[in-house]
Amino acid sequence: MGTDIDIIYKIAAIGIITAVLYQLLKNSKHEELALMTSLAGLVVVLFMLLPQISLLFTTIKSLFGL
Repeated sequence: MGTDIDIIYKIAAIGIITAVLYQLLKNSKHEELALMTSLAGLVVVLFMLLPQISLLFTTIKSLFGL
């Protein structure tokens, strides 16, 4: 159960860091780099969630006997 909470904290930390970097870059007139930073944060979070999504599909598959 502890790992479920840990992943939520990690996602929140990445979101906060990404938001701060986005604001700093946007205010310093680097809009393109700010956009790339936010996209990189999204990709990192998606890669963190891939094992959880795989586990979800495996659980659903075994639940319905597919």
